[in-house]
Amino acid sequence: MFAALSFGDLAIFAVSLVAAGALTGVLAGVFGVGGGAVIVPVLHDLFLFLGVPDAVSTPLSVGTSLAIIIPTSIRSYTAHKARGGVDMTILRAWAVPTVVGVIVGAYLASFASPIVFKLVFVFVAGLSAARLLGDFSWRLGDDLPAGPLMKVYGLIIGVLSALMGIGGGQLSSMFMTFYNRPIHQAVSTSAGMGVLISIPGAIGLMIAGWSHEGLPPGSVGYVSLIGLALFAPVSVWTAPIGVRLAHAMPKRMLERAFGFFLLLVSTRFILSIAGY
Repeated sequence: MFAALSFGDLAIFAVSLVAAGALTGVLAGVFGVGGGAVIVPVLHDLFLFLGVPDAVSTPLSVGTSLAIIIPTSIRSYTAHKARGGVDMTILRAWAVPTVVGVIVGAYLASFASPIVFKLVFVFVAGLSAARLLGDFSWRLGDDLPAGPLMKVYGLIIGVLSALMGIGGGQLSSMFMTFYNRPIHQAVSTSAGMGVLISIPGAIGLMIAGWSHEGLPPGSVGYVSLIGLALFAPVSVWTAPIGVRLAHAMPKRMLERAFGFFLLLVSTRFILSIAGY
């Protein structure tokens, strides 16, 4: 597969990964996300460019994204925590159910159709974009619930994040803002969710794709070590830049920026489902 490509093709692949890694790091810091909403579509198209079948490219993109998110989310989380924006009570409440959800999501990924990954991506990103860009205020309550419902939210975040290849920032931010938490606190706390989700998620996708045929060289299950090696270092380096931007931006500007970003991602996958 790779042998049939020219040096120019491989150079384009490498440069694209480095550039996308830089953008992902900034977005991870600005929005408190692991960057999967950028990583997955970029990797998907690059793997297709290299001749990887779509049935393999989609879960491979998801698994590689989760692996890349590990160092990026840790860097983003520590930077936000240093600024005092992380609510550790929420992270502790969501920790166990989120990890359980990630394990379930990774299991589903072992046999799910590629279109399932894309539809989940479109639904969650589109819902979040509508919430952030609208001039209306959606509220499920004055504060986050205690008890079983909070655990259910953590489980949902874990399952969907594993299927989307994201660090859970979009989902946890959405739930927190639905319950009247400030956007800056939601973004900061969501950075910590990326740590909880990415590690078990990446391991689960490695196991899910362990014996799958059609994987490109340098892959461990549904994780491309080549993609990880080129993408992750740059994204870690640029994440603090995004953190500084997030804390300098007004609340409504940050909400709208995040909304447009998610809308763009939704549109990209709708076009992909339609065959464009």
